[in-house]
Amino acid sequence: MNDISDAELIMVIGSNTTEQHPLASTRIFEALEKGAELYVIDPRMIRLTDFSHGHAIIEPGTNLPMINAMIHVIIEENLMDEEFIRNRTENFEEMKASVVDCTPEWAEAITHVPADTIRLFARKYATTDKAMILFTMGVTQQTTGVKSIRALGNLAMLTGHVGRPSTGINPLRGQNNVQGAGDMATLPDYLPGYQRPEWPETKDRFTKAWGDISCLRGNTIIDMFNLMEEGKMKAAIIVGENPVLSDPDQLHTMHCLEKIPFLVVQDIFMTETSQYADVILPAASFLERDGTYTNTDRRVQLIRKVIEPVGNCRPDWWIINELMKRIGMDVDYKSPSEIMDEINETTNIYGGITHERIQEVGLQWPCPTKDHPGTPILHVGEFIRGKGLFTVNDFERIGDQRSEEFPFFLTTGRVTHQYHTGTMTRKVWTLDREYPHGFVEINTKDAEDLGIKMHQEVRITSARGSITAPAMVTDRIKEKTVFVPFHFAESPANRLTGQNLDPIIKIPALKVSAVRIEVAQ
Repeated sequence: MNDISDAELIMVIGSNTTEQHPLASTRIFEALEKGAELYVIDPRMIRLTDFSHGHAIIEPGTNLPMINAMIHVIIEENLMDEEFIRNRTENFEEMKASVVDCTPEWAEAITHVPADTIRLFARKYATTDKAMILFTMGVTQQTTGVKSIRALGNLAMLTGHVGRPSTGINPLRGQNNVQGAGDMATLPDYLPGYQRPEWPETKDRFTKAWGDISCLRGNTIIDMFNLMEEGKMKAAIIVGENPVLSDPDQLHTMHCLEKIPFLVVQDIFMTETSQYADVILPAASFLERDGTYTNTDRRVQLIRKVIEPVGNCRPDWWIINELMKRIGMDVDYKSPSEIMDEINETTNIYGGITHERIQEVGLQWPCPTKDHPGTPILHVGEFIRGKGLFTVNDFERIGDQRSEEFPFFLTTGRVTHQYHTGTMTRKVWTLDREYPHGFVEINTKDAEDLGIKMHQEVRITSARGSITAPAMVTDRIKEKTVFVPFHFAESPANRLTGQNLDPIIKIPALKVSAVRIEVAQ
């Protein structure tokens, strides 16, 4: 986070940073005050574009062609860091061959970003010493999500913008402990610390700590709901999640939750998802528990209980501990610090992070030993795998496309005053006063063509379903594209999104859905 303030160039792609990550956006403004340049790739004129030195108004779902075209320009104009490529990377020639036809003119036809703008972005990024990339789910929640991130990796390695202050490709995490949750294996194909279960040393390490374990990989969220529908998943526990509003294809999600024989919801408030629960386990808030959060720059920070848990609620770790005991597991953790001791033993990147060491200031992993100072910047000197791997990322259109029936693309996101599915923020009257309901943002010309007036109730329809919301007519979004925030149960944006998935990790394409829009009758 501190590196943002000292960057000389910041490229923001797929991130409405001021509304989704306000603390990070303050660092961007600090950098601008010091003379940095800002370049934004987004189909909307988000607030950052008012301060940017360049804005690529991109067609939703086409990040990959633009990135590949930038790589093409840098290679063609010999702007790459040849020493970095030679000493720290491999597979460069294969990657180079894959983008030989990815000219800015080729990309312009797909992205609708002018070829000269693509060249400008490429030249500025390549020729600035401290250039960093910030991205979020506007990149990942597409059918080309993984390829786009790999292409950003190519872009950063090509120019040597890795492993130094104020460089790198930097995902801004959308929730206060989403990084820590991933670190601790809330991912279907890893054990804690991003250790693959099939690695022999991983199995040995966790067998020693936990006894004989089965190292089978798990299922993605989309897979799990499909298993519910097929009758193969008989029970589920949903912890701190509200999939009725946050997951794609809402009607399908609700159908699956109605069908599963036994559902447990563990949360601090009642949610739309909890309406389907057979058992509700009331969880404690952050004020009522001890533990750690790992933030967006991998800093593990201590939180301390301020009050005792109210009523029957309990800390998440306590609830999970009790569940394990009652299904016959030989466990009895006494405190979060005791759990952290086990993390130290099993997870190398957390090996030296103890509650005692982070009483005042958190530590950034990797921190393998008790005397290690932590790692503010990743990939200094070398990559974990040795040499950085250039990858081939060809563009292919998958998923929803505009058509005569559905001539618009819908993209979704957040607004400043509400958060995620509104589980907490919509209970705060001052926040709800600012944004009491959803809306659909539509370009002025599109609204004129459809006879839609400002604040008029309109209907948005996709192949999955329909919602209604008041129109927000504006020139701050490109034509044939509409935006709907997903916080509001009354106009649930994810009733419109579908299960078009990235084929590699199966993340849904929530940012690209084909819809039509009309005045509500």
